[in-house]
Amino acid sequence: MLTDQDYPFYKLLFLFLVSIFSNVFSAISGGGAGLIQLPALLLFGIPYYQALALHKLATVALGIGGSLRNFRSYKSDLLVILILLIIGIPGVLIGSSLVRIISNEYLYLIIGLLSIFLGSYSFTKPDLGLTIINKNIDFFNWIKFIFFVFIIGILNGSISSGTGLLVTILLIKTFGLDFLKAISITFFCVGIFWNASGAIALSQIGVFPLRILIVLLLGSFLGGLLGAHLSKLKGNKIVKRFFTFVCLCVGISLCLKFIRQAI
Repeated sequence: MLTDQDYPFYKLLFLFLVSIFSNVFSAISGGGAGLIQLPALLLFGIPYYQALALHKLATVALGIGGSLRNFRSYKSDLLVILILLIIGIPGVLIGSSLVRIISNEYLYLIIGLLSIFLGSYSFTKPDLGLTIINKNIDFFNWIKFIFFVFIIGILNGSISSGTGLLVTILLIKTFGLDFLKAISITFFCVGIFWNASGAIALSQIGVFPLRILIVLLLGSFLGGLLGAHLSKLKGNKIVKRFFTFVCLCVGISLCLKFIRQAI
């Protein structure tokens, strides 16, 4: 449900700029917009679950903006995309239902440590994700991929940051994609469809300020469009550096959040 609550212009402008900035980073690195955007929403006094839903709705616009330049290239990856949607979305819905009844603090720690590991792993593997490697995927690897997609979907439904990064690295390791290709698929599947599903499920919690939602949607779309353009312009090396940096930042942020909640 939406409400047209009044907010000062300067606050809306600040949130718009934060949204553009965070989503440019996210479009280049494959995730992590919630590291900046979600805390900004919480500073407005919006309850966590409603802020999470607003963030997910906004990242649908990010996914659209980040996918527009790459839409024609998805034909060669239809099977991977179908698995991400058919297996991932039920996981997202399960995670969105669990968010009301379980404590998130240990999930923060798990995702935080995983993100730090991914950032460190990317840093120590100079060739990771810089070129496309044609891999022969056997039955066991398909099953393993499906399992991890479902688990990451559950985490996406309940945690705001880090799951896009997990999907990106899963695509690179499983199919030998480069960062540009993997991030493109991540934004199409996770950014649009996973986050839309999670936002709809979380929207049952309460009302949402309409003006903030409009500001976030516009900022996320423009940030996604600009980030996708910059990533194409700069290529895989700069994208990998952003991915490594954002992974480490997201991981440290979530671990600190766990520590604060545990004290």
